[in-house]
Amino acid sequence: MSQVLSGITTNRINDDRLIVGIETSDDAAVYDLGNGELLITTLDFFTPIVDDPYLFGQIAAANSLSDVYAMGGYPKMAMNIVCFPCHLSPSILSEILRGGYDKIMEANCLVVGGHTVQDDEPKYGLSVNGFCKKDELLTNRGAKEGDILIMTKPLGVGILNTAIKGGIATESEINEAVNSMKTLNEAGLNAIKHGGGANALTDITGFGMGGHLIEMMDGADLSCDVDPKGMAIFESAINYAKMGLIPKGAYDNKRFFKDRYESSYNNFIDDIVFDPETSGGLLMSVPEKNVKNIIKYLDDTPYKGSVIGQVTKKREKRIYLK
Repeated sequence: MSQVLSGITTNRINDDRLIVGIETSDDAAVYDLGNGELLITTLDFFTPIVDDPYLFGQIAAANSLSDVYAMGGYPKMAMNIVCFPCHLSPSILSEILRGGYDKIMEANCLVVGGHTVQDDEPKYGLSVNGFCKKDELLTNRGAKEGDILIMTKPLGVGILNTAIKGGIATESEINEAVNSMKTLNEAGLNAIKHGGGANALTDITGFGMGGHLIEMMDGADLSCDVDPKGMAIFESAINYAKMGLIPKGAYDNKRFFKDRYESSYNNFIDDIVFDPETSGGLLMSVPEKNVKNIIKYLDDTPYKGSVIGQVTKKREKRIYLK
């Protein structure tokens, strides 16, 4: 069996201990250590999305750590990945790394070095290893018919970042976006563990909530109904979306997934659903009997939780926005 990625054909690794590889567009790779424990490994880095290097370091680290939480595990060891121009002050790099270090420490994870190369534009992120018990692994393909869909952070960060880059976002809107992006997704995973469990889990990043939900439905070969009225969305992002201030990535996402969703709106709501998020929240598919306990736990987190829809039997489309 083979898979084509960006024009490069890669043969699937034939190893029974590789529990999750590249075939299902999941958040990280998972390897069975053979002792009841699973190794979760991931890597992510990107260019600055805020001017403050310390905050950039925090956001990039939170984003990288999120992939481990999205598989049902906790990060334990991280290595820095840095690209940095020689014409910028080393103090900027120090602040980026300090921001990353503080966020990694918040996650009770170890920083064990890393690698730096010279580049024309700064880039920062982490290679992260984490662990979970074999029976606690969560993937993006385990959703069951009748499950309830829950998000743990509001949508709209990509739109707010566009407003920030355009120089029209207010200080409070900038803080709103930054605080969301630098918040760890650990609390969302804790809610699942304390609330009785979930059947499927992913985090919301570049494909937007809609794209990652479609991947979840693809993996389970099911469909879902989504009620936008249930979605937590930053009010400022709604205002900017109504103005037409939409990142290009949202249009790219809608175009890429256009055959797999149906919308009763076809307006700014669709733009928000497919808004490319940076360090977004968790998206979980939960047995109905566990919803009350999970939401109760999330009520004590900074962004609470929002019930956005329900998984149904397979239909023509994967998502129906109603």
